[in-house]
Amino acid sequence: MTTTLTCFQGRAGDHNDLAIPGARSLANHLGKLTGLQPVLIGEAQPALNTGWQTELSAAMPALKMMQAQFDEIFARGESSLAATSRCAVSLATLPAVVKHRPDACILWFDSHADLNTPDSSSTGYLGGMALSGPAGLWDSGLGSGVALASVILVGQRDLDGFEKTLIDERRLAFIPLTGDYLAQLRAQINGRPVYIHLDCDVLEPGIVPTDYRHPGGMSLADLEQACRVLAQSEVIGLEIAEFENCWDSQSEPVSPAALINALMPVINNILGE
Repeated sequence: MTTTLTCFQGRAGDHNDLAIPGARSLANHLGKLTGLQPVLIGEAQPALNTGWQTELSAAMPALKMMQAQFDEIFARGESSLAATSRCAVSLATLPAVVKHRPDACILWFDSHADLNTPDSSSTGYLGGMALSGPAGLWDSGLGSGVALASVILVGQRDLDGFEKTLIDERRLAFIPLTGDYLAQLRAQINGRPVYIHLDCDVLEPGIVPTDYRHPGGMSLADLEQACRVLAQSEVIGLEIAEFENCWDSQSEPVSPAALINALMPVINNILGE
């Protein structure tokens, strides 16, 4: 199977200017590792750090280009590797994925569920609605189609009341990082094809730079073990979000090499190796 490497470089509800170069760094490292030439989508612009409506309007042109890119990738029957800067880019990617692969389950590795809606959000942060839009809980203008029964939440530890109620009432698959979560992961996948969203804040704070930092996350060894479980299935794509290029605007860039190394079981699966 042919694989396309995509790098999103537009706005997507950014709080700061660190994730756009972070995505470029990820894509460059993945390109050198795999021999794939990254396809760049959108142009870097300063963060607005404002409410979801303004952020979505500003991001929409680049998000539509990203959705068209994913539509083409999966229409050709290819697999996807993507560096997506912010979680809000999933508003564009996931509807395109499930349009062509409705049989796939969506693995959402994140310290948040991102299931808030414009009505439920207390912050108005666009990234906190990144999964709820594709799931049809509100109309982002980028489509939906993700069935909540196909979603597997992994590693969430900062859930608000609305999300907890939704998870309980809709019986969403939710795997905390406790007990034998790898066995739970295998059981929830249950032989289905897999599409993976990785928000780097699912990791323990201090491993890689991220916007949000919540204790109790995965180590890189934990992530690699999870990827070995995921690689036992057909992996149709991986999107890596929220990797920031450095710890703050004054510090030196941080290499994504260790993160990518932990992801190699999944990356090799995607590449057919």
